[in-house]
Amino acid sequence: MNFAVVERDFIRARILPDFDWVVHQEPSRVNPLKKRLGEARIAIVTTAGVHKLTDPPFDIKSRTGDTSYRQIPDDVAWDHLRLSHAGYNTREVRKDINCVFPLQRLREVQTEGIVGSVNHRHFSFMGYIPIVQKLVEETGPEVAGKLQGDGVDLALLLPS
Repeated sequence: MNFAVVERDFIRARILPDFDWVVHQEPSRVNPLKKRLGEARIAIVTTAGVHKLTDPPFDIKSRTGDTSYRQIPDDVAWDHLRLSHAGYNTREVRKDINCVFPLQRLREVQTEGIVGSVNHRHFSFMGYIPIVQKLVEETGPEVAGKLQGDGVDLALLLPS
């Protein structure tokens, strides 16, 4: 079964009858890593719906998706993370959140010297966003600006 077709048909049946995926004819610009991985500052950007226990959960009831994001500090206690997402069952993922938000693994590769440093903050979105205009024009660029301001060399983009 083709997931993209199933998801498209779901959105058409419930939200937008004429919905179709955005297709870009030209690939986006490639920004090569300008330093060795062992010197690079790394951050995570996920669409898993990860948030801190003290943050409001993502709005999983919105028919048009929740375009907001949550900032996750690097030193967050693992048991203070939660998941709210409309597109998948988070119960199994909660057993090992590293499968969608591998912060512990990233810390390990920093300790091993494989990456230079882990950024002091990371970002999470909810991946179910069929109406993307606000994400593309506002919240996405806002997060990109924060990552640039932090001096992040490489962002791990982790879809869920």
